[in-house]
Amino acid sequence: MITVGMNYNIREGKEQQFESVFAKVLEIMGKMDGHGQTHLYRDVAEPASYLIVSEWSSQPAFEAFISSEQFKNVTDWGKADILTSRPKHEIYGAEPTPTTPATGCPMHDNSLQAP
Repeated sequence: MITVGMNYNIREGKEQQFESVFAKVLEIMGKMDGHGQTHLYRDVAEPASYLIVSEWSSQPAFEAFISSEQFKNVTDWGKADILTSRPKHEIYGAEPTPTTPATGCPMHDNSLQAP
């Protein structure tokens, strides 16, 4: 299993629209082979900054999702109207490659929690 962190910066005033579209994308994700669970988090210090944490059975399963026509349609819409910058995706728990370091998910790393 892998966990993917997807970071998005949203144009001011577009937060509600982003959250509504995320709910629709979550429905699509739920039908994809290999999808486990997904949660949307909003940065309390930067309200236009979001993190989507998504669990997948494997990296190829996640890659099939981001290669899907539905995902491409949403990203095209987001680039034109919602996002301030290109999203950043980080894969936690994958085997290390030159482009994906092996790291733990900060949302599920017990070593980062207070005693």
